[in-house]
Amino acid sequence: MNTDAIINSFKQYLPLGKADSAALAERLIEKRIKRRHFVLQQGDICRHYSFVVQGCLKMYKVDDKGQEHNLQFAIENQWITDIGSFHSELPSELYIEALERSIILQISKDQLIYLYVNHPKFDRNFRVIIENAFVDLQKRVLQNISCTAEERYLYFKEKNPELFNRISNVQIASYIGVTPEFLSKIRRSLASR
Repeated sequence: MNTDAIINSFKQYLPLGKADSAALAERLIEKRIKRRHFVLQQGDICRHYSFVVQGCLKMYKVDDKGQEHNLQFAIENQWITDIGSFHSELPSELYIEALERSIILQISKDQLIYLYVNHPKFDRNFRVIIENAFVDLQKRVLQNISCTAEERYLYFKEKNPELFNRISNVQIASYIGVTPEFLSKIRRSLASR
């Protein structure tokens, strides 16, 4: 198992020492996920934080009408989890699915707590990761209540250039809260300007 990517990802927060890196490597599980296979399904308890080494995952909810609502995409060097289910140990309402063949590194709750207690850099690093995700979530909620669909689309495109060409328009439409047909209208309107 190659842990270079995950260890390098911590450099942007609080770099790990050799003992920290070794402790992390001992506690990770590598999984190879085929396209359209699940890391988490609705009704299961989320048992891991997942770090994407290679590939693309999406987290979404399916409503009573069978409509998907995308909450998050994760590509290389990004984390994904149903944090509510992970911490409460209650069944998830969400799915996490591979959009591409993916390699992920997972860490379980008990192993993560071990790192928090015995290697304090992890407590700080994960706090910053979660705080950043919370800031992104606040921005997204504010956009959904105060921006037009076109503004949400342009923001998504600007913020996610490396993701933009890896997912379908249907996925993007679901994420920004519009129908695929309405997204097509937005794109035509922008192209004609």
